[in-house]
Amino acid sequence: MSPNTLDLSEDLTSYIQRVGVREMDTLRALREETAKLTMAQMQIAPEQGQLLQILAELIGARNCLEVGTFTGYSALAVALVLPSDGRLIACDINDEWTSIGKRYWEEAGVSNKIDLRLGPAIETLSTLVATGKAGQFDFAFIDADKTNYDAYYEYALELLRPGGLITIDNVLWSGAVIDMENQTDDTRAIRALNQKISRDERVTPCLVPIGDGITLARKRSSKIT
Repeated sequence: MSPNTLDLSEDLTSYIQRVGVREMDTLRALREETAKLTMAQMQIAPEQGQLLQILAELIGARNCLEVGTFTGYSALAVALVLPSDGRLIACDINDEWTSIGKRYWEEAGVSNKIDLRLGPAIETLSTLVATGKAGQFDFAFIDADKTNYDAYYEYALELLRPGGLITIDNVLWSGAVIDMENQTDDTRAIRALNQKISRDERVTPCLVPIGDGITLARKRSSKIT
């Protein structure tokens, strides 16, 4: 047993994806199409998609949020494990990228479960709160512009029910979070949120070193103050 998380080689990563991920053909096709884009690095890894699926299943997720959809891989992964009346509200600002995802959502038969809302995510989340949706969601995935991560986290926390789960991507930021010479706005925003969540008594946190790092934050039952 090792006391440290493994530094994965390409071969070991390939092995994990081969034996540890059940990626349906539609998901794989979407991932492969996305890999051809110039911004392909924004796509989550298949093992991350698998993690989102099992987490959503474990908590019995029915109503979900996604902040940052890109080409729709994570939305598709989650929608596939939602019940027939489940729903995922996907927030993004880019019609070109999300239009790719729409084709695959339709092909997989889950387009009826995904409510894509184009526009600034803060406006979408604010509207959800204003229309009485606080405490109505089970699961949230945040993977968008990093400088607004704290705002997305706070809105997600307000919108989730007690026991709901927030998942946040890119929390290791390719290791930049521990490089104090790196003071870019994105890096500082992620670093600050990581510190905040580690002390936030409103949640039970866990930072998982998968992909570029995913934080899991389970909303506790006590009232948010």
